[in-house]
Amino acid sequence: MIDRPHSSDSTRSGQEVSTESGYNSGKSARSGFHTDARAISRLVGIVALLGVTVALATMVAVGASTWSLDSSPPTAAFSMTADGESSTITIDHDGGETIDVSEAELIVDIDGDELAAQPPVPFVGADGFDGTPDGPFNAEGDTEWEPGERAAFTIAETNDPALESGETVAVTLSVDGYRLATLKDEAT
Repeated sequence: MIDRPHSSDSTRSGQEVSTESGYNSGKSARSGFHTDARAISRLVGIVALLGVTVALATMVAVGASTWSLDSSPPTAAFSMTADGESSTITIDHDGGETIDVSEAELIVDIDGDELAAQPPVPFVGADGFDGTPDGPFNAEGDTEWEPGERAAFTIAETNDPALESGETVAVTLSVDGYRLATLKDEAT
């Protein structure tokens, strides 16, 4: 009787096929090199997971380095007086944290109308203002505005609207984009 090999027992393209289990051992008859498909799949999976992990770690590192915590604005108390005869606005730092005037912005309005030229604190000889300001508003002095210090500036007659007695003056003081105070006074 002639024994014919089953289809699973045949040799295909130089590979031996195990007849005991019906499973390809993956050993090449020519080179002796193992080419187990499951081992390659496992290696590809590990490399893919490693790549995803590195990519995620990179995204987290880049995101964390560009993320900044917003700092809170300084806390301070102020009071203001407006003199209509001399067109001078005086602001007192009554308490709280020291303010860096170089990071401050003042918006002045008279009876609801903003000045055409706002005080560019700190400054010396700006358009729309007479003389040089006093205290930390003066660019030639210390721009650190500490509690107990007074700052003042005089609005020129060429600025619009002009400051006169009886008008309501409002000054909004902001530092680094945070509004610290809106001060109001009736000019005397």
